[in-house]
Amino acid sequence: MSTRDVILGRVRRALADVGQDDTPYKRAVDRGYLPEHGDRSVEQTVDLLAENLADYRAIVHRCEADGLAALIAGLLAERGSTSVAVPPGLDEEWLAATDVTRVADRSESTPHELDQVDSVITACAVAIAETGTIVLDGGPDQGRRRITLVPDHHICVVRVPDQVVSSVPQALPRLDPTRPLTWISGPSATSDIELDRVEGVHGPRTLEVVLVNDRTVSGN
Repeated sequence: MSTRDVILGRVRRALADVGQDDTPYKRAVDRGYLPEHGDRSVEQTVDLLAENLADYRAIVHRCEADGLAALIAGLLAERGSTSVAVPPGLDEEWLAATDVTRVADRSESTPHELDQVDSVITACAVAIAETGTIVLDGGPDQGRRRITLVPDHHICVVRVPDQVVSSVPQALPRLDPTRPLTWISGPSATSDIELDRVEGVHGPRTLEVVLVNDRTVSGN
């Protein structure tokens, strides 16, 4: 008999006199919480996202779709990047204005190889305004999780307003829980017992988020 069998046997004995709960799972927990806090227009929701991203020390940029390539080229040049990790499904037009060396997202890439890459650029699955959170789901334009955890500089493009929601409850239906979800609120950071903040311990030290207008931001 294994230790697991012993523990499970004890659990079963402890629960022997506990009646069966026939309450359906969907009714077991009160889920009457608000889907969002406040009544904001689309533009106000995007502004809140930008504010909360900046509060988490992400660097936020805004541009129109026709200016995205130039902005990305400028960010890479300002950073001094000579190489950038690129997911297989990333829009090639995003890098049309730069000649920085592209490093393909490959399953064979080792952490050491990725550590030599200066920057990574991805899209996202959804962005949450109330929490200042960017969610990646490993889609073709986001790539494997590793490429956003090892390089020290991450540029993440958010399509506004289609990929922006107010709250976590609004974001969850857009996500597939079977996919490798990465929730990002600012650059990687931690602190020791004396609350000294250290960035870049388990992810990029610098997160730049580009809010690109795919269409006019207006309405509710």
